Amino acid sequence: MITIKTKENASLLLALAAAVIVAAITTVTQMEWWITLIVAIVVFIAMALLSLYMIKSYVAYKLKPIYSMVLSRHVHTTEIVDQMKDKHVEDISEELTAWVEDNDKEIARLKQNEVFRKQYLGNVAHELKTPIFNIQGYISTLLDGGLEDDLINRKYLERAEKSIDRLINIVNDLDTIAKLENDMNRLNMTKFDIVALTKEISEQLEMEAAKRDIKLSVKGADSLPSMFWVTADKHFIGQVLVNLIINSIKYGKEGGTTRVKFRDMMDKVLVEVEDTGVGISKEDMPRIFERFYRVDKGRSREQGGTGLGLAIVKHIVEAHGERITVRSELGVGSTFAFPVKKELPQATEEK
Repeated sequence: MITIKTKENASLLLALAAAVIVAAITTVTQMEWWITLIVAIVVFIAMALLSLYMIKSYVAYKLKPIYSMVLSRHVHTTEIVDQMKDKHVEDISEELTAWVEDNDKEIARLKQNEVFRKQYLGNVAHELKTPIFNIQGYISTLLDGGLEDDLINRKYLERAEKSIDRLINIVNDLDTIAKLENDMNRLNMTKFDIVALTKEISEQLEMEAAKRDIKLSVKGADSLPSMFWVTADKHFIGQVLVNLIINSIKYGKEGGTTRVKFRDMMDKVLVEVEDTGVGISKEDMPRIFERFYRVDKGRSREQGGTGLGLAIVKHIVEAHGERITVRSELGVGSTFAFPVKKELPQATEEK
């Protein structure tokens, strides 16, 4: 049981007070001094024992439910006892109740993390298993006689190459997420013209967009340097733009358009990537930034998607202390938007 140092002192004080009162009464009644002394001693001892018993009972009554809460969580109580010495029962009750609540929250968080970990490992295994099995099947076909047929061996080697590329993309995306989670505070913050960066990325992706007859446009790209200079990690913001534009191409309608626009938000620049694609349903909207989640699973895999592109986008934007948002309407298209810290325009082009 927790020992409160003041309970012995309290019982002695009560006993002494009672003994003094009895001694005073016997003195007033003119009893013999030795009788007064004996009565005082007897009263002192009796009151000391009685008060000590009553205080211990009170403390035990107060602490019993607290012990039950602590012991039910299989926690070693030595450290808790040491921390609670020299404290009032009421303070102990409040502090231990708060400790139990914090402990419950931590247990709930750990359980949630464990569920997430299992789901994540399951998703990784599933995503890696598909291309590996495909490669195994193609190689088996070639070993079973396909190598003798030039048409067959070329076709299956090309398919194996695509599966290998998919594996590489998955591993690279997983590596990117791991680095972002471990080094979120190690961003290389620099000043740059975000319109110029977007134009450069758009030009690199024009051939990919042309395969689906999708037109890419960047607002303000014809008058560089622009007024939209920002401070951020240029490499990672570039990856955000690449992922969002590629996503718009994959899910865009053939003959459609992807527009990147910029809005002045006082101390920030709002970047918007707008497409005329298939849109996202309300049911899928809350989950689109989850790892390996796909709105159209078959279509995404067919086009080489890993299901990690938007998860990476979310990690990067949040690493900059911002939040990415999305507006979408089925059959009309989607708009992804994120803010970046604004800087004054530079007079000369960035190096």
